[in-house]
Amino acid sequence: MRDEETDGFRGWREATEESLYGPSGFYRRPEGPAGHFRTSVHASPLFAHAVARLLCRVDAALGRPAPLAFVDMAAGRGELVTAVLAALPAEVASRARGYAVERAARPAGLDHRIEWLAEPPKGVTGLLFANEWLDNVPLEVAEVDSEGVARVVLVRRDGTERLGEPVAGAEAEWLRKWWPLSSEGDRAEIGLPRDTAWASAVASLGRGLAVAVDYAHVAGARPPFGTLTGFREGRETVPVPDGSCDITAHVALDACALPGGRVETQRNALRALGVSGARPALALASTDPTAYLRALASAGAAAELTAPGGLGDFGWLLQPVGLAGGTRPVDEALLVDVPDHEEQ
Repeated sequence: MRDEETDGFRGWREATEESLYGPSGFYRRPEGPAGHFRTSVHASPLFAHAVARLLCRVDAALGRPAPLAFVDMAAGRGELVTAVLAALPAEVASRARGYAVERAARPAGLDHRIEWLAEPPKGVTGLLFANEWLDNVPLEVAEVDSEGVARVVLVRRDGTERLGEPVAGAEAEWLRKWWPLSSEGDRAEIGLPRDTAWASAVASLGRGLAVAVDYAHVAGARPPFGTLTGFREGRETVPVPDGSCDITAHVALDACALPGGRVETQRNALRALGVSGARPALALASTDPTAYLRALASAGAAAELTAPGGLGDFGWLLQPVGLAGGTRPVDEALLVDVPDHEEQ
């Protein structure tokens, strides 16, 4: 095999790390992620309001601690943490502390009460929320060669690929357990770095709930050729690790889950948090046309957030930390059984 240092080939994990997070990386750009792709956070304020409602339920389950933390992982430019804190009822907001965890520099004009950190704070009590974080944790890609051997895919800065050494060690074990490959040309993204990153984030939480929201797939429904792709200026593109585009791959959330964790669809989770795409009654158009138009717009936004084949198919990994479940699973209680704070 040729020396990888001289021919420019390296694993996708290293290439993605530099392309996204290096000194001139994609995520260092001033426009931030919102300049290139649309997440649930940017789709509608309803998403932040649903997360705020979940934070209130976590608050009630924890016995209304002071302070109550909201940790926004991969915070972008702080859009979600800002909107969640603004949506909280006054009594909860008075105890809440916001943390934005992001590698990029703190944006100008961000509320001074929000702490900007490179790593999640340790030992806090509350809700850790990771919206589209894990899909950007760099990982290696494997492909099966003509002899049936899974090999690490190497890539150059211009996107040219070739196969490297056989996958070995812990990465090979991960493939055997979570994403077995057999036929020539089959590809997989080796999710071990994401499992480790998620476990570390969960461990930073003293008590509360950790939630990861992402493009996802589970065992039995893995895509045969993987999901590695790029995004630039709102359009999907070929992933090229030169800093010009986002590089992302769907997350094996079932592999990330720790004991007690549960994977749910965004559609079901948001509906449990009061986000419904149901259209308002037509009679309201006659009695209060303005209210009808507002309700119709809200229903349209809710429909986008919960749509099958779109955002509604995202996975939510719910991971309770240090909470006693009693006779009910804690995650179900937080999503369904605990009344909204404002209604108590």
